[in-house]
Amino acid sequence: MGRRSSGSGAPSSRSVAPIRHGRLHSSHPVAAIAKVLAAAVAVVAVSSAAVGAFAVYDAVSASGPGIHLAHLAGAPSVKAAPAVGPIDGEVNLLLAGSDTRTAQVGYQTKAELAGSSGAGNNDVTMLLHVSADHSSATVVSFPRDLVSIPLCGKGISSAMFNSTLARGLSCTVQTVEKMTGLSIPYAAIITFNGVTGMSNAVGGVTVCLATPVKDDYTDPQLNLPAGQQTLVGDTALSFLRSRHGVGDGSDLGRISNQQVFLSALTRKITGEGVFGNPITLYKLANSALSNMHFSDTLNPTTLVSIALALKGIDLHKIVFLQYPTVADTAEPNRVVPSTGPAAALVAALKADQPISLTGKLGRAAVADPTVASPAPAPAAPAPTASGSAAPSVAATPAPTSIALPSAITGQSADQNTCTSNK
Repeated sequence: MGRRSSGSGAPSSRSVAPIRHGRLHSSHPVAAIAKVLAAAVAVVAVSSAAVGAFAVYDAVSASGPGIHLAHLAGAPSVKAAPAVGPIDGEVNLLLAGSDTRTAQVGYQTKAELAGSSGAGNNDVTMLLHVSADHSSATVVSFPRDLVSIPLCGKGISSAMFNSTLARGLSCTVQTVEKMTGLSIPYAAIITFNGVTGMSNAVGGVTVCLATPVKDDYTDPQLNLPAGQQTLVGDTALSFLRSRHGVGDGSDLGRISNQQVFLSALTRKITGEGVFGNPITLYKLANSALSNMHFSDTLNPTTLVSIALALKGIDLHKIVFLQYPTVADTAEPNRVVPSTGPAAALVAALKADQPISLTGKLGRAAVADPTVASPAPAPAAPAPTASGSAAPSVAATPAPTSIALPSAITGQSADQNTCTSNK
């Protein structure tokens, strides 16, 4: 299908240098906000980040030229912000959540540092794919216990998927590229403190708990009653990291629980105008700059261009799903790709069409009984006797949705779901 042109010289997602792991440094506030928008892009599937980028950039652009202070002889005027348009084509961005305890305040006991230090393990890995026409987004979560995996160079490794980050962010990116066949030019790492800070910045995230959630293995421990619970700070982090308190106690249950949280976060940010609040924006920017590392293929202009391309995505076209797996017959605590469904998912991503889920919610999710299910999309106009819908004006047909196999679990961002431990 054709690629949308930005019309403003925006960077293309198909002509970038090989990814290298590095941190962008800038003290400019707009650049800082642009960086956190990228963080939000990866975490909440972009539509919310787009609102923020548009708000910040539009505020700068719409303010017009400044008033010259004539009494300040020779004072140079500040140049207007450069025009930035939506990025051209599709976007593939990988987010790795590191479990490192290094430099993480409150997570540096000897036992914790012995368990994970330095780069750490990528216990959470998500791939964000945004279609070339910027009408839909898919977030694919990869189980940490997945084996065997493609090596960063050649061949296959029997190591677990979550060990790739210890070899560098580029290794994690290359592994996912080989599993999906997609080119992934953008990536970022977020640490424990980053999750805590960002949840604080938005004032917490309210999630529905169908059953009490108790987990003595997280730090801090969880003991949450059923019902609507607003999660902030370390409690939000423990909720996202919990395995024993959600679903069947597996990493797959944890992924499902994260989808409940991320969908709720997406709805909050898009529904409550979080990114229209400059105080919240600066809190998010500060948290991201302190606790995230970005690939050097990302810069403020690229980040804003990505976000501008995504500001119009509807919640029902943002899909969170788990890369399909089955139990490893040789090791019950590991999972391997489910060949058929995985191939169908890869084909759907490459086809660059909206995705619809036909399977169940994940292992830790149930539908919220207090909220009506989202209404189905309007049906296409009925054909006339001549066999056509005969619209009054010519219109570009909406992209055809691709239905994934029922073995693939997940949810869309407009679905209100609850976490369950059963």
